[in-house]
Amino acid sequence: MAVVFKRPESLLDVPFHYCPGCTHGIIHRLVAEVMDELEIQGKAIGVAPVGCAVMNYDYFACDMVEAPHGRAPAVATGIKRARPENVVFTYQGDGDLAAIGTAETVHAATRGENITVIFVNNAIYGMTGGQMAPTSLPNQVTQTTPYGRDVNVAGYPVRVCEMLSTLDGVALAQRVTVDCVKNVNIAKKAIKKAFQNQIEGKGFSIVEVVSTCPTNWGLSPIEALQWLRDNMLPYYPLGVYKDSVKGARLHEHE
Repeated sequence: MAVVFKRPESLLDVPFHYCPGCTHGIIHRLVAEVMDELEIQGKAIGVAPVGCAVMNYDYFACDMVEAPHGRAPAVATGIKRARPENVVFTYQGDGDLAAIGTAETVHAATRGENITVIFVNNAIYGMTGGQMAPTSLPNQVTQTTPYGRDVNVAGYPVRVCEMLSTLDGVALAQRVTVDCVKNVNIAKKAIKKAFQNQIEGKGFSIVEVVSTCPTNWGLSPIEALQWLRDNMLPYYPLGVYKDSVKGARLHEHE
């Protein structure tokens, strides 16, 4: 019998700790599938964040390093410079990458560090109870904004791909989501390209995955996917924001 679906070898056979409906599991699988297809499992080194994905070292079947909160790009920079033959990636949430880790992210990008960054944006602090994140939407209700995010007090959400696309060291900045089969396939292609860019020495690549947090949004998994479509995607448009190979900045899928 032909095998049509199986667990990627780069994903360990252990249960995830994520909440029902969380899209981290889908994204983990895509990263693992790409590692299998590129045959880099034996030389891949992942850097785990602080946040909901803090224990992703239990899931990926490659060497992993735990970084202090927000410092994953700095840790990845050190690893890649010390071991340039390895394929180094970070896997980070919005609180890790776009709040405490903003400086590390921006400076690794502008230096053109030859690393791959997987950025999961669910517009909230998931692990610590649902506080406002840098990516929380205007008027979004969170544990620390019970009346909604007031941009006059808290400022506006950070659009990471748009910001990083202005930096010369960035080879790829692309925003995707995993709310349906079509978009899952697009996300996988983007992740694969980000890894291929590193293998080819093209510099810093980031794939932002717009994601859900049913638990802290107070929604069912199905409702959360629709909330993402109705609220997050208008503010965070999908597309390629920089591709140094094509020399293009687009705002919609090709």
